[in-house]
Amino acid sequence: MALEIGTEAPDFTLTEDTGEQFTLSSLRGTPVYLNFFPAAFSPVCTDWFTPIVGDAAAFEGARVVGVSVDAWRSLEAWKAHLGADDITFCADFHPKGEVARLYDVYVEDYGVAGRCTFVIDANGVIVDVDQVHPLKHPDADRLIAALGACKS
Repeated sequence: MALEIGTEAPDFTLTEDTGEQFTLSSLRGTPVYLNFFPAAFSPVCTDWFTPIVGDAAAFEGARVVGVSVDAWRSLEAWKAHLGADDITFCADFHPKGEVARLYDVYVEDYGVAGRCTFVIDANGVIVDVDQVHPLKHPDADRLIAALGACKS
């Protein structure tokens, strides 16, 4: 079961899709839409992120971050494929799934992050979470509403 609402989001540092280091705590003061997902280029993950890319207004004033166990070069290619310039994709590649485990969303049987979205407020506290089956999408409308409340 994923971390609960009201929990401080664990800090982490991972390699982002540019090859640079990304640290979650560097975003304090900004709401974060943190998405754990199983695999770049998979049909369900692509279907999940495509509307996020297309709805920039819903995420204005917040930061969208995606985390998977893919290597950063794969995430770099996927980001270009999606045209997702405003999303930061992070590689939870080595040690594999370490951050997914911190958030209690790692799927040991498959060696991937499960599909789970956390809305984190500007103070670093989880205000909403939606963990779903890897072949399903989280409740985007509810999560975007929670994100909007963080920005008000």
